[in-house]
Formats: sequence, C-alpha cells, structure tokens
Amino acid sequence: MDDEDLDELLDEVEKKFCRNVSIASSAARTNSNVAGKDEKDKDGQKKHGATKPKRTVNSVTEDIDALLEELQEEDCSPFPQPKAEQFPKGPHVEKRLPSQSGGRKCCPVFIGGSSVANGVGTAASKRSCDQLRCISCDFRVLMFDDCEWDSTCDYLFLRNNMPERQKLGTKLKKRRGLRAYACQCSWISTLEPTDLRDQPQLRWVCGKHQD
Repeated sequence: MDDEDLDELLDEVEKKFCRNVSIASSAARTNSNVAGKDEKDKDGQKKHGATKPKRTVNSVTEDIDALLEELQEEDCSPFPQPKAEQFPKGPHVEKRLPSQSGGRKCCPVFIGGSSVANGVGTAASKRSCDQLRCISCDFRVLMFDDCEWDSTCDYLFLRNNMPERQKLGTKLKKRRGLRAYACQCSWISTLEPTDLRDQPQLRWVCGKHQD
C-alpha cells in the first residue's frame, strides 16, 4: 500500500470518527436539555402546588375581612333597620275601657238632700245617684252639699261657667240639709229623695257605678 492510499484511509476514519463524536455530543446535549426542562417543569409544579394553598387561604381571609367590614358598616349606620312588629302569641284579648266595664245602674234614679246616702238607688234603698250625666248637654251633673241655687241662677250663667265649681259658687246659698244639682243646661235643689221620673225637665241618666 502506498502513501496516498494510507492518507485516504486515514481521512475516511477521521471523518467517520469525528461524525460519531459530533452526533454523540449533540445527542448528549439534547438529552441534557430535555432532562433540565423536565426538572424545571417538576420544580415549577412543586412551587405551584406549594403556593396554591396560600392563595386559597388569602382568598378566604379577604372574604372574611370584607364580610366583617359590611357588618361593621351596618352596626354604625345612623338609620337602623326597622324591626318587624311583634304581636303577642295566644288568643287576642280585647281591652275594655272603664266606662265599658261591668257595673250597676240605679233603677229608678233618685236625687236627694245632703242627708241622703249616695250610691246605687233602688225602689227600696232610694239612694241618691252620684253618677249622673245629662243626655242633652252631655255634661256630668255636679252636686253641692248643704247648698241651694239662688233664684238669679239661669241657663246663661250655667252655660258660661260650667264646670268650674268656684265660679258656680257665686250663685249658691248655704242651706243645711239641701243638695244643689246642675249640668250645663239644667239645675235643681232638693231636700228629700226625688225620683227623676217625676222631673221630666231634667234629662239626667245614671252612669254605671263601679263595684
């Protein structure tokens, strides 16, 4: 074999050897890059997995803070929420006014002098009624013991001065045993028990006496 043939052979071996080395080196670099990428992906997944709960906890904390702020705003509001009206449980009990409550009336109705006892009058007891009201002027009838009306007393005087006792006293005279009665439109003085059925000019009726 001559020198030329030997040189050609060496060249071919060198080319093949260098090519294999280049391919092996390229493959090694590729594998290294792939492995590095996989490791980075794994690290990224680990980091992602580690930080995810933190974001979840932070989110829950923010929601709680927001809810607490809303509650505080409601408590500090100058206009409180209207409360629903509460009704008592159980059967409804109707409240009755004193005038509608139980009581007794005089029957018949008597008036009398200061010596006649006041109370519920009956045909037997003949007590003087002290719960009289006039159905004409709708005033309560006032009584004055040991007094009688002066002859100058009239409708206009009663109209202007009823029910002020002090002013009415200017037309009263002291008379032992008598009792003076008056509403805004009528008046009378009496000594003995008197049945109002015998005094048709007096439009007085008995209110209820409390038991």
